[in-house]
Amino acid sequence: MSSALRILHGAFGRVALLGMDESLVPHAHSECHVLLKASGGDTFFSVRNTQQPLTDQTAVLINAWEPHFYDHQKGASDTVILALYIDPNWLASHKQILALSGRPDFFTQPSIQLTPHLRAKADLLISEVLSFETISPERLEDILFDLMISIIDGHSDWRHLSRLRVYPEGCFLDARIRKAKELILESPQGDLDMETIARQCGLSRAQFFSLFKKTTGMTPQMLANIGKMQLAFQWLSANRSCTLGNLSDSLGFSSQGHFTRFFRRHIGASPSQYHRTIDVYRSEIL
Repeated sequence: MSSALRILHGAFGRVALLGMDESLVPHAHSECHVLLKASGGDTFFSVRNTQQPLTDQTAVLINAWEPHFYDHQKGASDTVILALYIDPNWLASHKQILALSGRPDFFTQPSIQLTPHLRAKADLLISEVLSFETISPERLEDILFDLMISIIDGHSDWRHLSRLRVYPEGCFLDARIRKAKELILESPQGDLDMETIARQCGLSRAQFFSLFKKTTGMTPQMLANIGKMQLAFQWLSANRSCTLGNLSDSLGFSSQGHFTRFFRRHIGASPSQYHRTIDVYRSEIL
């Protein structure tokens, strides 16, 4: 069974050390996403409809809003993965142009070779997280930003996007789909009335689903799931006493068991386990 070994939340986003031995459903995140193998067997993530290798010599890069999933192969060795979910606002606080990391066209390729220099930077972060000792916020952010800027300089499209004068918030090009995105993320609780949302965007239901998938690569429900997971992460990092039943109810699940299965299928750990392993850096943006 997959498990969360250590979770760090802060203004940087999330850093998660995950032991993976079961598949995840197709999903996406609002942050750019970097996957590094910490230990165990080599494995794959499916990105852009192709299996991307995650090994000692490779990393997987996933853009914000880009669908992906983990398809654990039967009989394969367990893998410990360091997953980075990096908030574009945090990157922009260091270098404004890096707000572009919130776009779905930021990373140029989903799998990269790790040079010895880049592998050493990744191993430094992995060793800090694997130590399970307290890491000072300054040291964590310095190591994390140094790794991210090294990856970004060699494997992102920020210079080209900057020359085009595109904007971070313009990641969904069709205005109707941008409106739908706002409507869906504003109301992630319960079952969404997609027909009403389609009508509010000036589209039939069939047109809406077709245009949404063509424009974003996601289904509307996948976007709604992003909203649910974002609220769950915020709650789990900010509330130490309220029950998971209350969180489940607030997100519109009919039972806590349904919420637990939903959460596990998206992150690889139960919400209770995730809650127990969080270290929170209180400068975080919630």
